Amino acid sequence: MIKEKLCLYDTTLRDGAQTPGIDFSLEEKQQIMAMLDELGLDYIEGGYPGANPTDTALFELEHETEATFAAFGMTKRAGRSADNDPGLQILLQAKSDAICFVAKSWDYHVRVALKCTNEENLEGIEQSVKATLGVGKEALVDCEHFFDGYKANSEYAIACAKTAYEAGARWVVLCDTNGGTLAHEIETIVTEVAKVIPGDYLGIHTHDDTGQAVANTLAAVRAGVRHVQGTLNGIGERCGNANLVTLIPTLLLKPEFADKFDLSISKDKLASLTHLSRNFDEMLNRAPDRQAPYVGASAFATKAGIHASAILKEPETYEHVAPSDVGNTRQVLVSDQAGKSNLLSELKRMGIEIEKSDRRVDDLLRIIKEREALGYAYDGADASLELLARRHLGSMPFFFDVISFKVIVEQRFDANGKKITVAEAIVKVVVDGQVRMSVGEGNGPINALDAALRKDLGRYQEVIDDLQLADFKVRILNGGTSATTRVLIESRDSSDKSWFTVGVSANIVDASFQALVDSINFKLLSDGVVEAAQ
Repeated sequence: MIKEKLCLYDTTLRDGAQTPGIDFSLEEKQQIMAMLDELGLDYIEGGYPGANPTDTALFELEHETEATFAAFGMTKRAGRSADNDPGLQILLQAKSDAICFVAKSWDYHVRVALKCTNEENLEGIEQSVKATLGVGKEALVDCEHFFDGYKANSEYAIACAKTAYEAGARWVVLCDTNGGTLAHEIETIVTEVAKVIPGDYLGIHTHDDTGQAVANTLAAVRAGVRHVQGTLNGIGERCGNANLVTLIPTLLLKPEFADKFDLSISKDKLASLTHLSRNFDEMLNRAPDRQAPYVGASAFATKAGIHASAILKEPETYEHVAPSDVGNTRQVLVSDQAGKSNLLSELKRMGIEIEKSDRRVDDLLRIIKEREALGYAYDGADASLELLARRHLGSMPFFFDVISFKVIVEQRFDANGKKITVAEAIVKVVVDGQVRMSVGEGNGPINALDAALRKDLGRYQEVIDDLQLADFKVRILNGGTSATTRVLIESRDSSDKSWFTVGVSANIVDASFQALVDSINFKLLSDGVVEAAQ
């Protein structure tokens, strides 16, 4: 059976850039382009030249990408010729391989937004495409609000798409701009459009306002489109766009699509998807979604003991694809719901080999469940779990010991008469048999404690210099001002490795300090540091 080609078009740098709080620099756009090109996308949309200085600068540069590099912009305005439309001329002169035009396909928008006639809008589509072909570039047309337009006036919506196709557009993309169309509607409408325009000229662009952007995209592919648009991690305005990180493995791994279509992304490249997704979140300075399909840290995590036992024997019983296919890993979590199978699996992952019949396993499981009853949550703090297990089993090296700590928080007026709050911490530790005392200042008690603890750890100092606290979460476990508090800390180092530690106490500072100490101990353990003298 001859497979059909399915093209992937990334609009992270343009539509994704409309996400609140995201503003790509020129350097970041170039870095993301390189990441996308390495993955194997067919098209990379760089932005909207002329709309802002960053995008304008990007399209003044030469780009050597395997992917077709596309500029985005409006079709010719009514009442002007193609030669006399400044916006169109900027697109034609931009250093890109293709231009993707956004064209109104809902007559309501033609009237209230463009303030022109339906015929003038069709003329603008036609002349924009022809002008693009005239300068040797590929033309694509995003039919904006297509599905809403089709419901309101199907004849005119199809006329817009057909005009683009007959003018020579390589792809006519049907856009669910408001994100409110449902999957069955998408499939029905695309089926009708494919009777007029061949499917290998049709594309789909969906938004996630009903949480169905991926499902709607797949429905469109089933109905005939052969060009798919989306963004990395589903970023985009409002609720986001179709998530390419979810779509790509679905298209490559699910037989309904994999048996029918060829994608430019190889199985080898697919194995880099988890790293790419998380690296992209790092660039955005946000925590990755732990429950993201395929690539989330919890995507292949199992908590219930009965499930864990089955997974260890036959992974397919609770995994729809192999985690390694997308570069992810299986996790059998240890928690108050865990059985011995969970614990043995986690110990093996940590590199701890122990017989199932060893009584220490039962004791460790009991300790874990007792601590979880107190508020500890080890299914989200794998580093603290490993430290606890190694200490109980006698395989945890001794690095340092904390004798005491003290924190002072003071509110006062500074030299300029401005009221400020400062924190100072004092920490005493024993390293290699020597007592060391360090003082740290910070903008809060935890920040001050962290500074003091890491200020002087003797021969370990170089090892922890690249340690960073990436995230800090506090949860109150019961009511009142004296409530038990759980603190979860995410740490990271220069190798891009991250780990989670947990602390629990009625005192938030004490809980935080527990997690801080665990974080440093795990860093030293994972880096293979030699045990200290006691």
